[in-house]
Amino acid sequence: MRANYQHLTGADKKIADYILANPTTASEKTIQELAASVKVSTATVSRFVKRIGWHSFREFSLGFGRVERQTDSFFSEIEENDQPNVVVDKVFQGAENALDATRSLLKEADLNAAIELITEAKSLSFFGFGGSSIVALDGYHKFLRTTVHAQFHPDVDIQLMQAVNLGSQDVAILISHSGRNHDTLMVADQLKHNQVPMIAITSYPASPLAKRCDIVFQSVAEEVNYRSESMSSLIAQLTIVDSLFTLVGAKGAKTESGEGLLKDIRHAMEVSRE
Repeated sequence: MRANYQHLTGADKKIADYILANPTTASEKTIQELAASVKVSTATVSRFVKRIGWHSFREFSLGFGRVERQTDSFFSEIEENDQPNVVVDKVFQGAENALDATRSLLKEADLNAAIELITEAKSLSFFGFGGSSIVALDGYHKFLRTTVHAQFHPDVDIQLMQAVNLGSQDVAILISHSGRNHDTLMVADQLKHNQVPMIAITSYPASPLAKRCDIVFQSVAEEVNYRSESMSSLIAQLTIVDSLFTLVGAKGAKTESGEGLLKDIRHAMEVSRE
């Protein structure tokens, strides 16, 4: 809710305001009780829950309970007299919070669907610009260790040309913290035109990018004064990519071709270090 708050309007913002101001009380309410407290309809609450990334109010309520138990550990903002070790503790706590919140939103059905798409794809292309290019490069670097044919190039024009050459048998992973980056959306439109299955990694499940993609993984982070939310979100996005790589890699490692590839990569890396 905090990550999506700036994009909420009207009744959605009223619901979020109530929940953020009364987290313990809100987590114990039924959908009817919450609607009555905010003075909106149950249908409005149901739509709000889906817009911030949940399939149902029940799922949201259970997930909210897990997050609520974690909120006591949310770090306060840095004080002027904080010692270096205190600042570092707060930074690490921010990363942990981002990972905990992101993990609570990862759904097994989405993970299984992504694994199936990736393992059966002719190629897997990564797209991301600015800070998101770090995540895209990391994904490309990791998937080179699998039998999946991975592709990535940091240049904007080359990424667009890459998108033009993909088709329905390929898969694309697009990373954008805001889900509104102009270049990323331009690539997404080209991919959609070519009927390429798309997986989005973004902090905003209601963003233009998320709406264009087949599967959406949400990275969650709270903004604080001393750094932008995108910094913690980056850690969450890297971990989502790492999770996909591990799931796909573990599945491929059980095959003869996957085992042979891993041995060849290890041998090549050992030779380069001599």
